[in-house]
Formats: sequence, structure tokens, C-alpha cells
Amino acid sequence: MAVRRDSSFSPNSVEKDNAILQTTCDLLGKDIPIVDEAQLDESFEADVILSMARFPRTIQLLNRFEERGSMVVNSGKAVATCAKSCLQTVMELHHIPMPPSSGEYGYWIKRGDQTSQQEDDVVYCENEEALENAKLAFAKRGITDYVVQAHVKGDIIKFYGVGHHFFRYYYPTDDQLTKFSHELVNGKAQHFAFDESYLINEVHRLADVVSLDIYGGDAIIDKDGRIYIIDFNDWPSFSRCREDAAKAIAKLLKDKMK
Repeated sequence: MAVRRDSSFSPNSVEKDNAILQTTCDLLGKDIPIVDEAQLDESFEADVILSMARFPRTIQLLNRFEERGSMVVNSGKAVATCAKSCLQTVMELHHIPMPPSSGEYGYWIKRGDQTSQQEDDVVYCENEEALENAKLAFAKRGITDYVVQAHVKGDIIKFYGVGHHFFRYYYPTDDQLTKFSHELVNGKAQHFAFDESYLINEVHRLADVVSLDIYGGDAIIDKDGRIYIIDFNDWPSFSRCREDAAKAIAKLLKDKMK
């Protein structure tokens, strides 16, 4: 069966997220039931569970399904590791390229306990005073778990991956497809030269460490070609390459079931 992500985790992307899940299920060639994650409970049974879920409660259920012998993609444990504070710790431990904690061009503060659900879960701060004000705003919302990264000037790219057999990246300022317009802080992409194989290798390494099969994220390429991964998450909408990504996900599942 397939588990549809709750709309609260699909800001401005509900239809796109639903589309990649439905397209993948259609390609698998079976009448696969799709369940909203809020409806999932212990009574469901499936040998293979294709999941976009993110609620902590749903993740716990998915972990129990795995313990009972179901194959879950993406696994609950992998999705939980994508919470930004946990992910930052993992990236630091494995020396994955990421922005430093301080710099001269401002800061980004990001909700750390789970994936962003709204625009102000990720905030650009021009200076330390703005950063302190952003921390206070987070506290008023009850958010005490957050990460802070220095702003890095350069080209923002969005990447998408499935296992090690599918990888694409795009410049969001080229096609203007953006969820919250945060990319505009960096301005229009200059298409700085960089080592694509290094980017792919580091993203694959991160996916392997997290044990994530279906993933996406953002990176910055500075004027000297240095790469900084600034976001990494489970199962993006693949809106720029939906058909090809769905084929890659279907292949991944078929390979895992052999």
C-alpha cells in the first residue's frame, strides 16, 4: 500500500506531492490502495509500504510495521533523521559539506524538530540582531529546537535522487518554481562551474548514512565552485522530473522485492 503525506507537510505542494505518489503507484501495475497518513493504524497490513508520511505518530507506526516484517520505503527511522537538528549532527559527524555556523553575510535559522511546514519555519537574518529576534519569534511559537547556519553567497540548486540510479538538479531561479521564495535571497543563478561528480557523491553518501531511498534537497555553489548542502529531505515532489522519477522509484521497489 501507499501512504499519502498529510497536507500540513506539503506547503504549496499538495497536488505535486500527491501526483508523484499516484504516478509511481500507477507504474507499479497494481491497484495499490493509497491511505492518508492520519488514517493509518495498527490494523493495516501490507508486505510493501510506499510512504511519504512525516507525522511522528505515523513514523512510529511505520517502525512497528517494519518490525513485523513489512518493507517500508522510505523507512520511518530515515524520515525521522531528516529533522534538521538531527540531520545537522549527522552531516557534521560524517564531514558532509555544509555551511559554517557563522559568517559575514547573515544567517539562516531553521526549525530543527521536524521538516518545515510553513514559510517562517526557515528565516533569513541579515545580522546577529535579526537572528536574536528570530529566535524570540520561534520561542513565541513554542519552537526551541532550531539550527543556525551562515548565509553563503552563490547559486542555489535543487537536487532530486532515487537510490544511486537517478539524480537530477535544477536552478530554481531559472524556472521560477519555488515553494517559499527563499531562493531569491541569493539572487539569480550565475551558473558557477563546479564538480558535478563531487556533488553526486556527497549526496549519495548522505543518503546512505541516513538510509534514505527517495530524497531531495538544496545546495549552494559559490563563485569558486565550492559546494554546501543546505537542506536534505525525504521524498520531494519531483515536480520538475516527475515521470522519470516515478519510473526510478518503481524500479527501486521492484529491485528491493527481488
